[in-house]
Amino acid sequence: MTRKQEIIASAKKAIMEFDDKAAKEVAKEALAAGISPADIITDGYTEAMNEIGAQFEAGKLYLPHVMAAADAMQAAIDILTPELHRTLSRTKFKATIVIGTIEGDIHSIGKDIVATMLRIAGYNVVDLGRDVPIESYVEKAKEIKADVVASSALMSITMINQIQIEEQLKEAGIRSSLKTMVGGAPVTTEWAKNIGADIYAENAGDAVNKIKALFLDRNEPDV
Repeated sequence: MTRKQEIIASAKKAIMEFDDKAAKEVAKEALAAGISPADIITDGYTEAMNEIGAQFEAGKLYLPHVMAAADAMQAAIDILTPELHRTLSRTKFKATIVIGTIEGDIHSIGKDIVATMLRIAGYNVVDLGRDVPIESYVEKAKEIKADVVASSALMSITMINQIQIEEQLKEAGIRSSLKTMVGGAPVTTEWAKNIGADIYAENAGDAVNKIKALFLDRNEPDV
């Protein structure tokens, strides 16, 4: 096993053991070893979070476990973000994406992972955070001339607010100039179609793949 593989394995272990201190130490170790922040996030932390999610869906883990794992990942990403931004600043962004967790919903785990993976894929991502008012999506989209407005809903009682994004973007006269993406546990392909959203993303990988397909003509070959 190479040094890089060892560090990536340690990154996975830190998340699987819900150890934020270990996750941060591995992040520092990865930077010191010259490992790309994108690689350690994608192959280490995100891979572990995907496994945590699978175990949660299978009933082997519970929400507190998922939250603890997400906290550990976020602690690591906080360490890696400055270098990640320096790396990405040397490339031309393929598109600009506004993302946030919908108003009334304070969950942000899935949204955070999607935002990070989109940044790694070369997109300019403006993360509005969680419990984001509908008008904030619209105002930010107008301000930065966003190509995509993405919203996440983790509860069925808040996903209805995704309808308002569509309506208010139309009222602002900018709906036709951008695409919308929706995701979250209760969200489905049918829901996306019913409200008029352009993309339904099942998970972070799906979000990246569909955004790439959407802006295929802007995507440059990976180096």
